[in-house]
Amino acid sequence: MSRPSDHIDSPDPSRRTPAGGSGSGSDDVALPKLGFVGYLRWFWRQLTSMRTALFLLLLLALAAVPGSLVPQRAADPNGVTQYFVDNPDLAPVLDKIQAFDVYTSVWFSSIYLLLFVSLIGCIIPRTKHHFDALRAKPPRTPARLSRLAGFTTREVPATSAASVVDSARTLLKRQRYRTVVFTGVDRASGLETASVSAERGYLRETGNLVFHSALVGILLAVGIGGGFGYQGQRVVVEGQTFVNTLLAYDSFNPGRFFSDGALSPYQITLDSFSATYETQSLKAFGQPLDYTAAVTTTDADGSVSDADIKVNDPLKIGGTDVYLLGNGYAPTITVRNPAGDVVFTDSVPFLPQDANLTSLGVVKVPDGLPDQVGMIGFFYPTQSEAQSGVYFSSFPDLQYPVLTLNVYDGDLGLNDGVPASVYSLDTDTMNQLTGGATGVDSIELKPGDTAELPNGLGTVSLDGVKRFASFDVHHDATQGWVLLFALLVLAGLLTSLFIPRRRLWVKATARADGSVHVEYAGLARGDDPRLVEAVAALADKHAGSAPAEAAPSTGSPTPGTPPDTKA
Repeated sequence: MSRPSDHIDSPDPSRRTPAGGSGSGSDDVALPKLGFVGYLRWFWRQLTSMRTALFLLLLLALAAVPGSLVPQRAADPNGVTQYFVDNPDLAPVLDKIQAFDVYTSVWFSSIYLLLFVSLIGCIIPRTKHHFDALRAKPPRTPARLSRLAGFTTREVPATSAASVVDSARTLLKRQRYRTVVFTGVDRASGLETASVSAERGYLRETGNLVFHSALVGILLAVGIGGGFGYQGQRVVVEGQTFVNTLLAYDSFNPGRFFSDGALSPYQITLDSFSATYETQSLKAFGQPLDYTAAVTTTDADGSVSDADIKVNDPLKIGGTDVYLLGNGYAPTITVRNPAGDVVFTDSVPFLPQDANLTSLGVVKVPDGLPDQVGMIGFFYPTQSEAQSGVYFSSFPDLQYPVLTLNVYDGDLGLNDGVPASVYSLDTDTMNQLTGGATGVDSIELKPGDTAELPNGLGTVSLDGVKRFASFDVHHDATQGWVLLFALLVLAGLLTSLFIPRRRLWVKATARADGSVHVEYAGLARGDDPRLVEAVAALADKHAGSAPAEAAPSTGSPTPGTPPDTKA
């Protein structure tokens, strides 16, 4: 149906242009140009909308995924180096897009900061609006309650509309509604009318604001707190002691604001390491059941205590959490020169290569022998031999330990001033003396065995086998704050989900026969599937408890004006 020609939104008929025509009488709407400031306002409104904040939160979660797919320099620098070795073509490409530094990359930081700004831009105006709404009185009763949800009526045998509404107000206040009463006279009949407007559920918006404010708190705690924290790793062999100093770490990743004074002076001695493996079920044979590192700790004040460190059960000491990351075997190897003098002896950690702890290790002997000697060894806790003649470990515990060594002589590269990993040996400038294509069998040792080194270089012996544990020392001063904000996020979310925001109205109109006609209705702000049920319950309860007759009253409110309201 067409609108009348004099409608405010209708174009002037005299200005209509015939089809296909052109000119000043065109119906096209000329919109004003936004300009630079206008575009800034539009961008700010888009950025600070709740939809954008939720989208950025999802985008931040997706942006964190690459950090779990490839090793990160901050947490696993050796893993990054190995990734470059294993993927020489792909690794440089990933490095250009900062895939090995995801959490400090430009794109991740941009999403992080945009989310931070968006949340603050959402919270501040909504907080002001919510504060104003808390101080405001419930709105006046609509003229036509029949248009609202759950509309129902009751006939009450009372002689005063005000007394009926007063009883409804008392009932609503018991249900924690904020109420205000309106009185007046029906224009058509001239009879008394009264109504009560009730509202509750402001806690829903409060929970919503708490939820988003706590998210900002988590962002601040993680962003700022991470700068003062640090994380370090250390491999400790049974009997060795780790002292919490910067030089004692195998790898160390400080925060941006870290200083050496943040390290609490304590020490941890690994007394023993025990592992329990499955031996009953053939389907899970050899699977680890429990790892326990028994340690002795010495605090900064000199107090000594014993403790156990287990997987997911860290040791808390000196403001740090010490986690058990990994474990393995450290064969005790001794090398003697031809004269029988000891030139090397140490318990060397061998890195596990499979679930049964077939382990790989490197021994470097730079001095004391006619030539510099390096040895690459494989350790088998329970040595078995395949049909092809290849050794492997069939069980992770020490049942039949065997150590094999391939010997090299030449330049170890230790005098070049270039850092080298203790777990790798560069054989490019060295000569292989045993194993491989040399035609000389690799040296094979059991605990207590001694073997001759090639070319009369000396002897090597396996004196025993110890266990080692890999510890991760983590310091985060904001853990308590993150926990607090996480609990507030959960509480705010539950509050905003399960507390409905609703308004109820009860309107009473006196009839000529002395009865009172009562109307009930409600309105929800958002989704409230129980609103109709709440209106019906109110009507049933109120109609059954409404006074049969009105009590004389004094000082009644002026018609059409609300009295004081109690929240």
